[in-house]
Amino acid sequence: MPTVSVVYHSGYGHTEVIALAIGKGVKDAGANVHVINVSDEGKITDADWTHLDGSSAIVFGAPTYMGSVSGPFKMFMDSTSKRWFDREWKDKLAGGFTNSLSMSGDKLNSLFQMAVLAAQHGMLWVGQAELNASNAAEVPSGNPESVNRIGSFMGVMSQSDNVAPDQAPTSGDIKTAEIYGARIADAAKRWEK
Repeated sequence: MPTVSVVYHSGYGHTEVIALAIGKGVKDAGANVHVINVSDEGKITDADWTHLDGSSAIVFGAPTYMGSVSGPFKMFMDSTSKRWFDREWKDKLAGGFTNSLSMSGDKLNSLFQMAVLAAQHGMLWVGQAELNASNAAEVPSGNPESVNRIGSFMGVMSQSDNVAPDQAPTSGDIKTAEIYGARIADAAKRWEK
């Protein structure tokens, strides 16, 4: 059974909601999951590095601040250089997710940063595959209960109003994250064959 690690930073708790939803999707799809929250300094434990190194897939997540990944997550990205040099993550699967206050917030740039990190490591990126339900005539655009309501295929994008994490992200964004977690787990199962 493959292991998927979800490594993320969450400044206010909203990105953590998505990280945990991805973890739930991984687990529900029958894979092992290890969820790692990087500290304010972007540091993780030796045991966390061991989990990352032993994972079949790594899903990266960070809030989008000022059109980019958060500082603590960037510090984590930079700390992966030893793994890059030793090619320890080569041929692992990778994916990503991000959250911001606004619908856009230039979240795509954060996902691109994560995809470039994965490419630097020789990893293979798994995008998000669900159609935006708002494409159907009967569903209003941006419906908070819609899967992939923001319409991202690079990874999961979620949006949270300036409220407590138990009130945002929306149910549609959480469901999108669960589906994405299952997709990563299923891809890891196929990749390991």
